[in-house]
Amino acid sequence: MIGSVVMMGVAGCGKSTVGAAVAGAEALRLVEGDDHHSAASRDKMSRGIPLTDADRDGWLTTLAGELALHPQGIVLTCSALRRAYRERLRAAAPALRFVFLELTRDQALARVTARASSHFFSASLVDSQFQTLESPVGEPRVLRVDATAPLPELQSRISAWLHATETP
Repeated sequence: MIGSVVMMGVAGCGKSTVGAAVAGAEALRLVEGDDHHSAASRDKMSRGIPLTDADRDGWLTTLAGELALHPQGIVLTCSALRRAYRERLRAAAPALRFVFLELTRDQALARVTARASSHFFSASLVDSQFQTLESPVGEPRVLRVDATAPLPELQSRISAWLHATETP
């Protein structure tokens, strides 16, 4: 069994795109973390106001619930910027794995700016994402990938890693 995996990283890193590719390749359900933000949080982000830990609390509870409801595994997209957020998700699915889609501030800003007409997240928040980010590198069951690599390469590498580290 592959189990669940979180596609994580700052805004614009490709969580949704890569997550959909991996979910399709592995026949797993894709759960879009953005779909579970409250209306108030979405409004704040669209106005360029960073979310606080309190704003993220209910969201993380909901996402942890999604993980717990699907022990067979899902692909979850979630920024999971702080270690404490990742630990909350791990508590719901102890064998949970994370794919850290890493890119630079300038790359993230360019991507978020390019999708401005179709996504609620304000490009003015990119810097706050990097300020909040606590790198998961060195934590258990984390794969770091270059978010700018071609999608087929990312999907292939992630799928190979998932199968090489299948949960018991």
